[in-house]
Amino acid sequence: MIQVDLEEERKEILKRYRKLLKLAKPLLKDSDAKVIKKAFNVSNEAHKEMRRKSGEPYIYHPLEVALVCVEEIGLGPTSIVAALLHDVVEDTDWELEDIEREFGHKVMQIIDGLTKISGVFDYGSSQQAENFRKMLLTLSDDVRVILIKIADRLNNMRTLSSMPRHKQLKIASETMYLYAPLAHRLGLYTIKSELEDLYLKYTDTDTYNFIVEKINETRLSRNKFIKSFIAPLEEELTEQGFNFTIKGRPKSVYSIYNKMKKQNIPFEEVYDLFAVRIIVNTEEDNEKADCWQVYSVVTDFYRPNPDRLRDWISTPRSNGYESLHTTVMSNTGQWVEVQIRSQRMDDIAERGYAAHWKYKDRAAAATKASTGLDDWITQVRTLLESNDGSAIEFMDDFRGNLFHDEVFVFTPKGDLKVMPIGATALDFAFEIHTEVGAKCIGAKVNQKLVSINHKLKNGDQVEILTSSKQKPTEDWLNQVVTSRAKAKIKDALREEKKSSILDGREIVQRKLKQMKLDFNSETVEQLRAYFETKTANEFYYKVGKGIIESTSIKGFKDFKEEKRQKGKASFEVVKDESSFTKEIKNLKGPDHDQLLIGEDMDLVDYVLAKCCNPIPGDDVFGFVTINEGIKIHRTSCPNALELLSNHGNRVIKAKWTSQQEIAFLAGLRIVGTDRVGLINDVTKVISNELKVNMRSITVDSDAGIFEGTIKLYVHSTQHLEKLMDNLAQVEGIIKITRFDY
Repeated sequence: MIQVDLEEERKEILKRYRKLLKLAKPLLKDSDAKVIKKAFNVSNEAHKEMRRKSGEPYIYHPLEVALVCVEEIGLGPTSIVAALLHDVVEDTDWELEDIEREFGHKVMQIIDGLTKISGVFDYGSSQQAENFRKMLLTLSDDVRVILIKIADRLNNMRTLSSMPRHKQLKIASETMYLYAPLAHRLGLYTIKSELEDLYLKYTDTDTYNFIVEKINETRLSRNKFIKSFIAPLEEELTEQGFNFTIKGRPKSVYSIYNKMKKQNIPFEEVYDLFAVRIIVNTEEDNEKADCWQVYSVVTDFYRPNPDRLRDWISTPRSNGYESLHTTVMSNTGQWVEVQIRSQRMDDIAERGYAAHWKYKDRAAAATKASTGLDDWITQVRTLLESNDGSAIEFMDDFRGNLFHDEVFVFTPKGDLKVMPIGATALDFAFEIHTEVGAKCIGAKVNQKLVSINHKLKNGDQVEILTSSKQKPTEDWLNQVVTSRAKAKIKDALREEKKSSILDGREIVQRKLKQMKLDFNSETVEQLRAYFETKTANEFYYKVGKGIIESTSIKGFKDFKEEKRQKGKASFEVVKDESSFTKEIKNLKGPDHDQLLIGEDMDLVDYVLAKCCNPIPGDDVFGFVTINEGIKIHRTSCPNALELLSNHGNRVIKAKWTSQQEIAFLAGLRIVGTDRVGLINDVTKVISNELKVNMRSITVDSDAGIFEGTIKLYVHSTQHLEKLMDNLAQVEGIIKITRFDY
């Protein structure tokens, strides 16, 4: 038992509370400090018996969340009060009515948006997705709900080390799947970067530590380089009378990791490891001219890359971000990204949505910065109103709205429309009006006739062509990327689909009755998974339309029967993490709460997932599927993010047992310079030295460059790494990487 010094803790709580008040002071009016004190006392009292997983008093959490709201997002007193009280309703006897009585309607409304839905959910539905949908319902009334939720998530991620491994994976993945893109969309770039870095820290710790180490190793030479790079710029800008600040900062760990992964290059080949930012302190009327003047100074000293100029001053991003980005060649032959912006632009880039309040009395700036976000909130509202599908379907559509870069296109009259990259003429038609979208047969882009699925580019001028005979089809959903267009197409199709869905439902009900199976949400969810349809309604629709023949439903009963006869702890009993833990404890005793891969095969039905082919030594988790028992995935699996984010309750702890050596299939990609006998040397290393069986080898040689893929059987990640090290010694081989197939 850990000894706790309660007096020390009390002092620490007061110290954190005073820090919060000190930082909030410039934002407070008349009685604000009193209300904050009252909220702190209520929260402190309500949570006094509670501790976090780390053993710290629970009150540290609401205090830290309030601190993030003030210090890193720039929110005011209402948000501080809501942040201090955000867990009170969920964790104690306090009701929303009590909050409203003591702190007013606004605070109650925000806390309601932050309080999770409890209760029983349909089998197979996602509580995580339902809670997220509920939170977004309050977004259109008050954006502070989401901002406080992001602050809450940031604090949870900062204190993730005290959580068990499978919970770390679930929380980190949900953060990456939703909260980092959301922070990006609201312009909170600093928080977005920290969330991404923390995600990497907990899901791929080795890579994270490796990059951090490398950044630290190169710090001295990097600082020296930045100093010599900015020296002539500082001199010239001072001479021209600018009031400015220049800072050089390394890119985030995650963005470096992303670059290494996307371009398949080692750390040493990531050239733009840092960016130089020039912030000009200037009057708002002169901002644009001054930024371009600074750009001209930079390009007098360093040659710019013409393809890498981004002008977000003339046309800001839709989340209000304004800045001028250019990439220039330094005197040492290194590319450097330079960002040029005013002090106001920097505030908005650092603090996003909340910083707009600071400037909102200046009409022009506020309009320019907030219209994009208001448009986006309107889109979210439309999506929520039109979506009567499953919460997971809604989440997919919503996410499509978050992370896109943008293209700027014009109407025939010259009005600017900001669309996500990849948007088509059909997206543009729905952007103008639902009716125009529904009747769209094509478009003229820059006076040329194009089809509805033509992708738009920056600067395109688009005129939509319509016909009264046209109507939306199922195929249209694959030809749009905006959630607005998707929602409107689904609305139109839903009307037509209704009767087929009802027919299908009746057929399924009748068929299940004949087979003496219950017609309930659990059976329907199992049928949906068995026939590989996304939603129950899609399954009914396909049955109603005859795409799935009613006779094939009998196959499901046979499949179910076969599963039952196996007699293992699967299918009927294990539905989520808690039922798995209960079952494994029944079978193996009270000290067992995880699946041992390689040992529990006779007790539990599990398979290795085909999407990522895990091998012993890989970091893995177990996932309870609806029909196929438990699947073991690598934490780096391409499907992991979605599974962990939407169905965290079905994630179970799993680890490899070192008892037996089984052969697992792995893939290697080899690149090198071609020479006679190279293949022979490679196969020798594989077969002779390490007694590895190869399943296949494909080789392609072009102009002296050799590329090959090998699939082979190994026992573990150590075995694979040893093999890769030995192959790297073969003369002519430049690079070896593992790949998923």
